[in-house]
Amino acid sequence: MGGTTPAAQRRAGLLYAIAAYGMWGLVPLYFKNVSCSPQEIVAHRVLWSGVFLSILVTLLRRWPEVWAAFRSRRTLLMLFTSAYLVAGNWYVYVFATDNEQITQASLGYFILPLVNVFAGIAFFGDRLRLSQVVALTIAAAGVAYLTIGIGELPWISLFLAFSFALYGIVRKVVPVDGVIGLTVETFLLAPTAIVLLIVWEQAGTVKFGHGDRELDGLIALSGIITTLPLICFAQAVRKVSLVTIGVLQFLSPTLQLLVAIVRYHEDFRPLHQFSFGLIWFGLIVYVADGIRIATRKRAAPAIEPVPEPIDGGVPLTDSQLAARIESK
Repeated sequence: MGGTTPAAQRRAGLLYAIAAYGMWGLVPLYFKNVSCSPQEIVAHRVLWSGVFLSILVTLLRRWPEVWAAFRSRRTLLMLFTSAYLVAGNWYVYVFATDNEQITQASLGYFILPLVNVFAGIAFFGDRLRLSQVVALTIAAAGVAYLTIGIGELPWISLFLAFSFALYGIVRKVVPVDGVIGLTVETFLLAPTAIVLLIVWEQAGTVKFGHGDRELDGLIALSGIITTLPLICFAQAVRKVSLVTIGVLQFLSPTLQLLVAIVRYHEDFRPLHQFSFGLIWFGLIVYVADGIRIATRKRAAPAIEPVPEPIDGGVPLTDSQLAARIESK
């Protein structure tokens, strides 16, 4: 069963992580075209994600696992916590995108890998080699330099980093996979989303369903846009270490930064350039160290089996072993 080996699990986790962070990196292109308030977008994301996940769970015939998660008090409590952590993260991210703060959002997700690495050390016993410590120190210096240079507390960046780091910790230990966990999270968020949409509809601030079919389609699409990367992330975080997750997460803010600069022409002064240069240099050092260790492990000779000991603990010689086999 090659697909269940630790190496196969790690490879699958790596692909899931790349898919998740690639999609998250490009998602500002979607939000910029959804012309309604951040809170309405998030509420609809919950409901349309629920529709998409219900169809997916039905096709996969996994409803018994969903109900089992609801029957476990511990699992339900953990997923309730992770649900509202990710909902808060969604709202602040959409708010940042809507208010031309994609660069600050990308800074938050540059901070996030550093937070995850230290979380992996503190909560899961991950260990870093000296070269990895140096790499992360360089990247942290880049983040600190940019934060100081901005001249104000980057609350968007900090909230995004810490809320999603906490979400990742909870999802790593909850005993359900990505699809089931996200389904339960979405169902737990749905009552709040429904109540808020009803209140906003009565106040006349809801835009969905009021004549703009293109906008309605984009809002409905939010279910898939939200669900796919979260499924990939939840699968990845259970298959690879948080240190690995910490490195791969640089992909998402890098793409976000490119979108902010190239597509939406947000500010990117020499201050930003120097800071992001340090971050990228740290990443290169980290990845190079990982490649070096992986190459060394592949080149290491196989360990010879220890000869079977006889009574008294003395290993058998080849002739003794042959004699014992013949006597049986």
